[in-house]
Amino acid sequence: MPVARRTLLGVGLAAATSALAGCGDNGAPAPGSADPSDAVTSTDAAGNRVGFGSRGNTTPPSGSPSATASPSGGAAPAGQARYAQDVTALLRKHLPATPQTVQHKGFPGAVAVVLVDGKTTVHTAVGEALRYGAGPKLLAAGQRVAMRPDSIFDLASVTKVYTAILLLQQVDKGRVDLTAPVRDYLPAFTGAGKDRITVEMLLTHTSGLPVGAKVTGLPDNAARWNAVLGTGLVSGAVPGDTFRYSSVGLMVAGKIVEKVTGQRLDQALKSNLTGPLGLRDTGFNPSTWLSSSAKASRLVATDARSSRGLLRGTVHDDVANHLGGVAGHAGIFATATDLAAIGQMLLNGGTHQGRRILAAATVRRMLTNLNAGKPAVDPERPNRTAAHGLGVVLNQSWFMGRLASTRTFGHTGFAGPSLLVDPHRKLVLALLTNRAHPNWSWANPDPVRAAVGDLLAKEVN
Repeated sequence: MPVARRTLLGVGLAAATSALAGCGDNGAPAPGSADPSDAVTSTDAAGNRVGFGSRGNTTPPSGSPSATASPSGGAAPAGQARYAQDVTALLRKHLPATPQTVQHKGFPGAVAVVLVDGKTTVHTAVGEALRYGAGPKLLAAGQRVAMRPDSIFDLASVTKVYTAILLLQQVDKGRVDLTAPVRDYLPAFTGAGKDRITVEMLLTHTSGLPVGAKVTGLPDNAARWNAVLGTGLVSGAVPGDTFRYSSVGLMVAGKIVEKVTGQRLDQALKSNLTGPLGLRDTGFNPSTWLSSSAKASRLVATDARSSRGLLRGTVHDDVANHLGGVAGHAGIFATATDLAAIGQMLLNGGTHQGRRILAAATVRRMLTNLNAGKPAVDPERPNRTAAHGLGVVLNQSWFMGRLASTRTFGHTGFAGPSLLVDPHRKLVLALLTNRAHPNWSWANPDPVRAAVGDLLAKEVN
């Protein structure tokens, strides 16, 4: 991925070239070969995860068949679709070629979950969650950590989907009006032309706000948030006219959630979304809620070059880190299973496992292209369109592949995660990679995302 967006997000950092840390495990075998570090899982009729493979550390329920990874061919793992091994094989092609290979061209590891009509058809883990130490340096085999089906990833900008959901819940409650000026809720949201920015514009990326905010060199978090709220418009921008991807817009959206709920964003996430859905492996600042053993075995590393050292359990995004790891644009960590549940909830029209999270009408508006006919300005992806709902990306083949359609929605994250939902196929894909480990400039994650989309478009009708 080009440097521009990352550079802008890190404006004001002491080291412009600093990046974020990564994780590794036992050495990765040659692409296409079976390895004990791979694991494939499925879900039985009772909703139990089964067949974690040799490194899953989970015993299948009594009477449930176990599954073993078979990425190079043969029968599909028990309880999974026949294409599960094809997804695994595709992901393995992008791992480092040998245990000693230093520079990967894709990612050290990945986890993918595919749901079709609410049922798990693929749950696979390949490669390593921790492979490199600070420097970066390739770790010895005994110091690495295998990727697991329940590994916990930095979701980076996929956090924006969660923030949008939390804000839309407040719309459902009548506490927020999408057409109202942001300044009605946040008086400190000052600056020339910003009185015209509505709440909806924050979620559709049409506010005219820039990608990043300068928050370094300030005395405390209150000062840093005042700097975010005081961030000016992009030169020449007219609110509402043009799609410009803006992390600042979702930072501000998160502050509206805090203002109307009276809770910090991480608390609002737990109270209003992860708690009701039972998503115990999702949250900000995972080091505060994971056990010591889980930190060691389940956290996935990102950059290993930054001035902060190896990043594992610490948010990769520079601005979010300066804001204490809790912000509307980045900072949530989760498993692929938990992320897929968010996609399924939206696919179900706002409900999941009997719990209503959003009104059906609100979800319909969330998944509608509200930017039709507007130009898009994105130097990193000059071919992208403005198609966007409320906090979700729509119909973008650059990461959706052949699953892209006017109804397909999702989001990507800089560190390597992505969520894709295809309503036509009733399909949810949570694809989490650690491509930023140890150096985000080594690989562009979009071709892999699109390739998995192409494979599923062929296999799922």
